[in-house]
Amino acid sequence: MYFMYFRNRLPLALKRPKIMRSLLICLLVVVPLISCNNDDNNNVNNNNNPFLTPPIVDITLNLNLPQFNPLKFPGNTVVVNNRGIKGIVVYNLNNSLYTAFDLTDPNHIPSPCSRMEVEGVIATCPCEDEDGSNSYDLVTGQHRNDENAFPMLQYRISREGDIITITN
Repeated sequence: MYFMYFRNRLPLALKRPKIMRSLLICLLVVVPLISCNNDDNNNVNNNNNPFLTPPIVDITLNLNLPQFNPLKFPGNTVVVNNRGIKGIVVYNLNNSLYTAFDLTDPNHIPSPCSRMEVEGVIATCPCEDEDGSNSYDLVTGQHRNDENAFPMLQYRISREGDIITITN
């Protein structure tokens, strides 16, 4: 009797099993399609660069250690060798914003000369091209002269207290 009382008050769509089943199937198909993103991997390095294959990077830097202490002060860089493709450069922009880029020139196939040299906020590749050497800004990772060139390979970076974590 209790069931009959509420059954009479249900909307018509819920009283008929075929309509209810169709509605449920429609929801199960439409909701996942709407929630899909065209770039589900959220990769910062998703720039389709044919020269580079991003390596797996998961580094923790303790700013209390002497080799990483310069990163406590804005404007300083630290190079982490033997990580990434040709090493990773970390730049402190303002103590709350850091950048981390691979030191391989993104517009060359990795070679002995494609490891970039850092001077200030500029990373320069010593390889000579027909257009001269490539140089990049360490704040943005962009090529300084050619807006169509591939940007530097960027890594995610976060700071909690005196610990910096670099991942991809």
